[in-house]
Amino acid sequence: MPTDQPGPLSVLSQFPDPDSLQVILATDCGSTTTKAILIEKIDGVYRQTYRGEAPTTVEEPTADVTMGVVNAATEVGELAGRRLIDEHGQIIRPARGNEGCDVYISTSSAGGGLQMLVAGVVRQMTAASAERAALGAGAIVMETLASNDKRKPFEQIQRIRELRPDMILLAGGTDGGTKSHVVQLAELIAPAKPQPRFGGQYKMPLIFAGNKEAASLVTEVLGQDVELSIVPNVRPVLEREELGPARDCVHDLFLEHVMAHAPGYDKLIAWADAPIMPTPGAVGDILKTIAERQGINAVGVDIGGATTDVFSVFGGVFNRTVSANLGMSYSISNVLAEATLPKILRWVPYDCDERELRNRVKNKMIRPTTIPQTLDALMFEQAVAREALRLSYLQHQQFATTLVGVQQQRSIGDAFGQQTGPRSIVDNMAVDLLVGSGGVLSHAPRMEQTAMMLIDAFEPEGITRLAKDSIFMMPHLGVLASVHPRAAMEVFERDCLVYLGTCIAPKGRPKPGQPICRYTFEGELRESGELRGGEIVRLRLDVGQTAEVILQPARGFDVGSGPGKMRSATIHGGTVGVVLDGRGRSLEFPIDRASCRELVVKWNRSVEMYPEKG
Repeated sequence: MPTDQPGPLSVLSQFPDPDSLQVILATDCGSTTTKAILIEKIDGVYRQTYRGEAPTTVEEPTADVTMGVVNAATEVGELAGRRLIDEHGQIIRPARGNEGCDVYISTSSAGGGLQMLVAGVVRQMTAASAERAALGAGAIVMETLASNDKRKPFEQIQRIRELRPDMILLAGGTDGGTKSHVVQLAELIAPAKPQPRFGGQYKMPLIFAGNKEAASLVTEVLGQDVELSIVPNVRPVLEREELGPARDCVHDLFLEHVMAHAPGYDKLIAWADAPIMPTPGAVGDILKTIAERQGINAVGVDIGGATTDVFSVFGGVFNRTVSANLGMSYSISNVLAEATLPKILRWVPYDCDERELRNRVKNKMIRPTTIPQTLDALMFEQAVAREALRLSYLQHQQFATTLVGVQQQRSIGDAFGQQTGPRSIVDNMAVDLLVGSGGVLSHAPRMEQTAMMLIDAFEPEGITRLAKDSIFMMPHLGVLASVHPRAAMEVFERDCLVYLGTCIAPKGRPKPGQPICRYTFEGELRESGELRGGEIVRLRLDVGQTAEVILQPARGFDVGSGPGKMRSATIHGGTVGVVLDGRGRSLEFPIDRASCRELVVKWNRSVEMYPEKG
């Protein structure tokens, strides 16, 4: 375990008054691009002022990640008129006049990010808890092994041999409970002799976070073949998860092993004033911070070329999932396979040849950096994005559940209900803030397109505020939150988020044209009317403006207070305004292709998503 890395406390000890920090430099070393931002204190408030980027330099001929950092920081410095890099290629600190910065921080997903193998005794219990710990730390979980996953021991051993993860997390058993099952898992790992991804110069890091009384037996079984770290149990008792120690250990080992063996990362670690975090872990941290400080429930999504990450905070409980085969370039064929073409075609508002669309998908996969050149191509790409987001969110809902094995008091209604097993804690009616990030969302030509992709894929209910990450600075702010939470929050709210507006969507299944909700707005928006089934109404309410709304749903429809019950609330505006969605939940489409196309065209026109042709 590394002990000499500066942590948040050591950074703050250098600055007894964090507010004395005037200039902060942050970088995110991605797999292809290193992005740098400058944060400065202006009139007592922290603002993101300049941004630069450069190719990431982990591969030959450079093979030194700090070169990409220097290039990105140099670009930021040139734009800002501030010298950030000295003649020796070092970051200048502290800030003096027009030179240097007070703090330098970084995140990284270069080299494919953090990849882990997770093992637990019961798939739905300790293995699920271990998986949540790994995902929360920013890892991609390559495989989850369990005693009850129905594979024979030789098949599990073969699978362990095939994988080359960065590290392994082993859990199992409650403290004081049975020891034999988790020891048996260790006996599968030992003969497999797993090899780390970055070669054989070091032993495979393995974290044991199971029954503390089995730790000595696990140590004995695994012997000297792995670098063993023992941390408190992720599931000390059935009724409680304690993921923090395992998650922190993952971060430490990420620095000590994964990062330290990647080209140039030893220098980058020495430069940084806080531990380098995996990019997805940092994004999760800033979402947790905003949810905690505002006392809200939030859902965030980052859709990339190969994967889609979904983050959520409900009632203070954080969850993250990685849909490793749902992306917009490298994995776009998987989206087509999982969603099926008919589901994607529901969103395509023009007549098209299926073969041509399939060719479009294949071309995007082999030329991942291309962008749509025609309106039809843009519409099709955004149709695919809706399905990738929808499927990723479904996976997230299935993963973010109540703990299995916990005894819960049940009412008579529960006893006669159909649901058994764990229940998802994701509640669309309870979502206060929905944040979108990733190229297809952040770089959509019109804000209306981003807003509707989020609404169509996530189907928020009641009243939900919509936003997008303007220039993908959430990773930078996530690691900044560990050093200076107030600065991170100020930049997040003022410069990171572009508020799109608010979605109001009554829950229920209306018939076309059926009156479902009366609405009255007062304040900076004065409007009243009746929302009908199947229609979308867009009202203008600009960024920074608010309005008071009174909603009276029809019988059987719910806007957050219960079926048929009135709700009043303060509504925030945005670049799109207020979207009243009367299509019902869940969304339904006509079976007939022509009728479906006609309906989608009507929805698109109601919010001015696309320019009219001709």
